[in-house]
Amino acid sequence: MPDDYDVLVIGGGVTGAGVARDCAMRGLRTLLLERNDFAAGTTGTCMGMLHGGIRYLGSDPQVTRLSCIESGYIQKLAPHLIFRIPWLMPASSDRTLRLYAAFLAQYDLLASYKNSKPHVVLSAQEARELEPALRPGIAGAVTWDEPGVNPFRLALLNVLSARDHGATVCNHTEVTRILREGERVIGVVARDVFTGEEREVRARYVVNAAGPWTPRIARLAGIEFRLRPTKGTQLILDRRITGVAVTHGGVEIVPHETTSIIGLTDTFFFDDPDTVRATPDEVEQLLAGMAQTIPSIRQARVIRAMSGVRPLIDQPGDDERNLTREHRVYDHAELDGVEGFVTVAGGKMVTYRRMAEDVTDLVCRKLGVEQPCRTRHEPLPGGERTPPAEEVAAEFELPLYTAQRLVTRHGALVYEVLAQVKESPALKSHLCVCEPVTEAEIRWAVRHEWARTLDDLRRRTRLGFGPCQGTGCTARAAAILSEELGKGPDYAHRQVREFLQERWKGRYPVLTGQQLRQEELTRAVYVGVGGYSRRS
Repeated sequence: MPDDYDVLVIGGGVTGAGVARDCAMRGLRTLLLERNDFAAGTTGTCMGMLHGGIRYLGSDPQVTRLSCIESGYIQKLAPHLIFRIPWLMPASSDRTLRLYAAFLAQYDLLASYKNSKPHVVLSAQEARELEPALRPGIAGAVTWDEPGVNPFRLALLNVLSARDHGATVCNHTEVTRILREGERVIGVVARDVFTGEEREVRARYVVNAAGPWTPRIARLAGIEFRLRPTKGTQLILDRRITGVAVTHGGVEIVPHETTSIIGLTDTFFFDDPDTVRATPDEVEQLLAGMAQTIPSIRQARVIRAMSGVRPLIDQPGDDERNLTREHRVYDHAELDGVEGFVTVAGGKMVTYRRMAEDVTDLVCRKLGVEQPCRTRHEPLPGGERTPPAEEVAAEFELPLYTAQRLVTRHGALVYEVLAQVKESPALKSHLCVCEPVTEAEIRWAVRHEWARTLDDLRRRTRLGFGPCQGTGCTARAAAILSEELGKGPDYAHRQVREFLQERWKGRYPVLTGQQLRQEELTRAVYVGVGGYSRRS
């Protein structure tokens, strides 16, 4: 990487990636640094929705309006990542049903922004026909729709776009120091996490977009910065349990990609974000809450629990669910007398593009750059066209379902991802039995999408996301990864061990019933067959 930039962005979640994209598109020499991997933090632990924020309509209507508007923009930027999800809110009485309908009528006023249809009131029979798993005794339900999205690919596409517009991009690169000359930030010291190599990088402006880690980054600059962080925990089920999303009493189940997600807790969290973990009590809280609406939920297998920390802006209030999700951009020249340093905090995934625009507007004003924002109009990579899956399947002789999944991840770029299979048909082989992940896609991710670990590959391709949580695909994927990176067998074995350990963090809170039996099978495969152990 060069030594001098106009803008250096710290944090490779969707917000930091969006800032890097916007800065690069306006002609700024841009560097993006991420300590772990893109979308490995808060972005990767969200529920994957581009919803309009219906829950904030009463308390934070400006956030709901902005969310709906930005959802519409993102759907146009990357249509291949989007899938529509019908939502259902059952009511226990006719009075409650009328209240729900009146509330949704206000939400309908914003529906056109996010390409949604107006709500519909359903009788009890109609609701149960739509979702047979609903508990008996409901008076009816209201239904509407929201867009879902792959959050990992959304963040990555912003990174790819930033690179395509000239930005330098580095994951697995940690900022260990922030350099100052008097009252001005002038750059950072960055360390390659794998090699330990450090180097100084200078920049005219440093943007702190590190999510819940923003206070830690600010301290490196000698600045005290506060958030009001909250923890969200959700459960992943091994299949789609319901045909629609169902929400009731603050708990919801969402059919998402090939799984189901139950969420979402909301509690204050002031510990180190690196230590956030789901607890068995949170697991039970979510299952018990969902069982009141979907009584059969406990028959499902919970394959994983995950937690993330929301970097909410500092604000008063004791009720976590009523805290604002608005975002703010902090110019530390005005706040702390330190030039060259900007922090962005708050917001939601769906508003990331607007957050990035606000940050870039500020930086451009400071640098005297007069270039308009184009991020709401220019498609993200692959978003120019969504090829028909049948067309892709026929051209590359792939199963239709495999082609469908590839198109939903890569859009128009699917032809570049699969180009190599025409010369080497063996690259069409599937590595993952739960998700149709091909060898060609794995090699593409290593060569073109900065994948350096098995966990990186999981975020790029959904490798190991399914019911077996990596039981059957890790060894082959690790061998390919090691080969592509020019590493030896020791690297591949280390990747398998580290991947299993990372997966374990999300599995141990749910080790009961069927999942406990599955864990014993996984252990038998890796210890008894693969020769792995806790000490290996």
